[in-house]
Amino acid sequence: MKYKTFILGLLIVSLTVCTNKPSKNSSVIHDSTISCESALPSRFSITKDITRGNTSKLVSYDGMVQIPGGEFLMGASDNEGRADEYPQHKVKIKSFWMDATEVTNTQFKKFVDATGYVTTAEIKPDWEEIKKQLPPGTPKPDEALLVAASLVFKPTATAVDLNYASQWWSWSKGASWKHPQGPSSTIAGKDAYPVVHISWYDAQAYAKWCGKRLPTEAEWEYAARGGLVDKKYFWGNEDPEKGKSKANIWQGKFPYLNTSIDRFKRAAPVKSFVPNKFGLYDMAGNVWEWCSDWYTPEYYKELSRSLSANPQGPAKSYDPMEPTVPKKVVRGGSFLCNASYCKGYRVTSRMKSSPDTGLEHTGFRCVADAE
Repeated sequence: MKYKTFILGLLIVSLTVCTNKPSKNSSVIHDSTISCESALPSRFSITKDITRGNTSKLVSYDGMVQIPGGEFLMGASDNEGRADEYPQHKVKIKSFWMDATEVTNTQFKKFVDATGYVTTAEIKPDWEEIKKQLPPGTPKPDEALLVAASLVFKPTATAVDLNYASQWWSWSKGASWKHPQGPSSTIAGKDAYPVVHISWYDAQAYAKWCGKRLPTEAEWEYAARGGLVDKKYFWGNEDPEKGKSKANIWQGKFPYLNTSIDRFKRAAPVKSFVPNKFGLYDMAGNVWEWCSDWYTPEYYKELSRSLSANPQGPAKSYDPMEPTVPKKVVRGGSFLCNASYCKGYRVTSRMKSSPDTGLEHTGFRCVADAE
């Protein structure tokens, strides 16, 4: 196993995330290329070898929905999108299968039991391996930092400056998919909850084991729309906090007051809310979902020149906010999304995260090619 590090010692930092900056496309106030997943406290990154492991040759379509092929307009057309959601462009997608729900704790446990797989969050960084890739003489960080850990959400007591996400994200030693809120927590009784603290490498390994794959960003948005044209959300344009609860999001004042009108303060069991018109659950809120694509903010401009058929994403990542850190796309929003901070539940909302990062609100679902 190979180790690397992007930034040493930044386990507690001042972060720049989802700050409200006006976009040139908008008269309203919102962020541009800044993301709720940007500049999170850095772990000592572990690059997993995802070329190894068993790959199923028989795909089970149980729990999956076949998505019909078609064309759609991808990206934002209103004034709420971030800069990287423009321009809207025409995309053609071939038919594929998609998990109706996010991968659950039960499903992920079957994978771990069958393969002995260990997730990124459960691996203690090895300093002897790390220092081989660092400049000579780099001092060893405090041993307390070299621990298996993951990021856990900690609500604040009062209103805080939303520019600094380190106020509500905390590295927790022992936090992992088995212990979502830290070592004293468990997933007992949470079989139907989405598995979380999953890195992109973990999601990719699971998908490979199932004989499936992670969705492209285009497939994800096409499926999330459920056939609706030019709507803000998978259910239409009605504000998510009006009428009956439509998704598991943060209701109240983020990050210190969650009124939980939707009945959940954190993740919810899958199928707790109505599906979209394709029969897919939690395509908004609950947990962020990994896509296969690398992230660049200018990718849509490259696609806008002509009809794009089954786009696979850019060849490599570039995030101007963190140029040295490669990022993968995450979609769909989470239980932490609130209109005052992060409207990640909009169907066009793009976020990004380093592939080794696991958080309490990040999971995934898989897709498979149609015969």
